[in-house]
Amino acid sequence: MWVIPVVFAITVHEVAHGWVAKLRGDNTASMLGRLTLNPVKHIDWIGTVLVPGILILSFTGFIFGWAKPVPVNDKNLANPRVDMALVAVAGPVANVLMALLWAGIARIGVSVEVESISSPLIYMGIAGVSINLVLALINLIPVPPLDGSRVLACLLPPKWAERFNRIEGLGLIVLLLLLVTDTLSVILGYPLYYLQQFFFTIAGI
Repeated sequence: MWVIPVVFAITVHEVAHGWVAKLRGDNTASMLGRLTLNPVKHIDWIGTVLVPGILILSFTGFIFGWAKPVPVNDKNLANPRVDMALVAVAGPVANVLMALLWAGIARIGVSVEVESISSPLIYMGIAGVSINLVLALINLIPVPPLDGSRVLACLLPPKWAERFNRIEGLGLIVLLLLLVTDTLSVILGYPLYYLQQFFFTIAGI
C-alpha cells in the first residue's frame, strides 16, 4: 500500500522542480530526460528504496526519502536568487497537491461498498496523504540542501546567503541527527497531525 504513494511522491516532487526550472529558463532537466513521471529516471536506490523501506519496517512513525536531485543550472535563470526559490518551493507545493489527490482517492474508497475495492483505495489514500505531507513539511525546513534552505537563501542578504549555502555538505548529517534524536518529530508532529486531520476530513475518514 505504501510503495506506489512513496515512489510517486518523490518522483513528482523532483519533476516539479525541473518543470518550474524550465518555465524560468533552464532546460537542463528537460534535456536530460528528467521531466518524466517514469520513476526509474528518478530513483536513488538508497533514498527512494532503502531508507523509506527501513523506516516503514521499523515502525518509526516517520517516513521520508529522496530521489536523484533534478539538475538545475542557475546561470540559465533570469533571476537566479528568486527563481531558485521558486524552483525549490515547487516540490513541496507538488506534494501538497498530491496529498489532495490521494485524499480524493480515499474518499472514492469510502463511497464504494465493495470492501475488496474500498479497503485498498482507503489505505493507499491514507498512505499517499501521509507521505506527501511529511515530504512537504520536511523539505520546508531551512537546512541545506532541503528546499526550505533555497527559500531562506533568497531572503537573506547575498553575503549571508553565500555563507549559509556553504554548510550544504553538513545538511544531511543535521537532518539525520534531528531524526535520530526525535527532534524532527517534535518540530513536525503538531503541524503534521493537524494537516493530516484536515486532509482526512476531505477524504471522509
